Amino acid sequence: MHNLAEKAHPAFPVTIYYAFKQSDTKGDLGTSSTGWETFLQAVLDAGFAITGTWPMRTEMSNRMIGSGTNALASSIVLVCRQRADEAPSIGRRAFIRELNAALPEALLDMTHGGVNSPVAPVDLSQAIIGPGMAIFSQYSAVLEADGSKMSVKTALQLINRFLAEDDFDHDTQFCLAWFEHRGWAAGKFGEADVLARAKGTSVDGLRGSGVIESSGGELRLLRWAEMPADWSPETDVRTPIWEALHQLIGAISKGGESAAGALLARMPARAEPIRALAYRLYTLCERLGKAEDARAYNELIGAWSGIESAAQDAGPVGTQTSFDL
Repeated sequence: MHNLAEKAHPAFPVTIYYAFKQSDTKGDLGTSSTGWETFLQAVLDAGFAITGTWPMRTEMSNRMIGSGTNALASSIVLVCRQRADEAPSIGRRAFIRELNAALPEALLDMTHGGVNSPVAPVDLSQAIIGPGMAIFSQYSAVLEADGSKMSVKTALQLINRFLAEDDFDHDTQFCLAWFEHRGWAAGKFGEADVLARAKGTSVDGLRGSGVIESSGGELRLLRWAEMPADWSPETDVRTPIWEALHQLIGAISKGGESAAGALLARMPARAEPIRALAYRLYTLCERLGKAEDARAYNELIGAWSGIESAAQDAGPVGTQTSFDL
C-alpha cells in the first residue's frame, strides 16, 4: 500500500479491489471482525484518503467453487487519492458535525430519493462508508477528547450511526438491515457478506450466534419457531439482542407471560434493549405491511408489564456470562 501510494499520480484516483471473506478473530478483548477495519487502516497509513467504497458482485454464483457453497461472492472497490502532506487534524465533535452535514446529501444521491436507486438497499450500509471515510481520511488525524487518535473502528461506528441502527450490537444491526430488505426470505450469500462487513460482523459469526441459516450460497434469518427450545442465556457466549427478543417471543407463545418472565429473569440486563428492538420491529413491520410479524412484536409489547412482573417473581437465575458483542 505504501509503494502504491508513492507511485500514484495525483491527477488520477486509485481503485483498489478488496476481496476478503470476513471472519471473526478472538483476542484478549473478545471476538471481533477485524479484516475490513485492518485493511482500511493500512490504506490510510499508506497516505491515501478514501473517497468511495462500492460493493461489486465479482464472482459468478455458478462457478465451480461457488456452486452450492458460501464462497466469497463479493468484493469492495475502494476509490482513493493521495492525502495532502499538510493535512490538518480535527476534533471528534467537528468530525461528527461534518458527517451530519455531508451524509444526508450523499444518501440522497445514492438512493435518488427512492426512485430508480443506483445502490441496492442491502448495499447501502457499505456504500455510505465511502463518503463518511472521505471525511475521516482527509485529515491527518481525528482527535478524541483525551488527544488520542480516533480508530477506524470508531469512525465506522459513527458513520453507521447515521443509519440509526447503532443502538444495538453488530449482529442485531445486520439482522435489522437484512429483515428490512429481505424479511424472512433467503438472499444471496454475497449480499450478506457485504452487509455483515459494513455492520462490523461476519456471516460465520452470525451463524455461530444462532440467528441465521446459511447454505447453498444463500442466507436467511431464522424465525423464532426455528430457534432451539433449550436455549440457555447463561451459557450462550454470543447473544445478539435479536436472538434474545425472538427467544422471548417463542417463550410467550408457548408458555405465556410466566414462561417469558422466567426467561427474562435469566437475562435481566437485556430487558430494555429487547423492548426497544420490539418497538423498532413493530414499527418497521407496520410500515412494510407485514401484519403477521407486526402482531408478534405487538403482543410482546402489550404483555411487557406482565412479563416483567413474572420475571420479578422468578427472581434472577444464575449468573450471566459476559456477552461478546
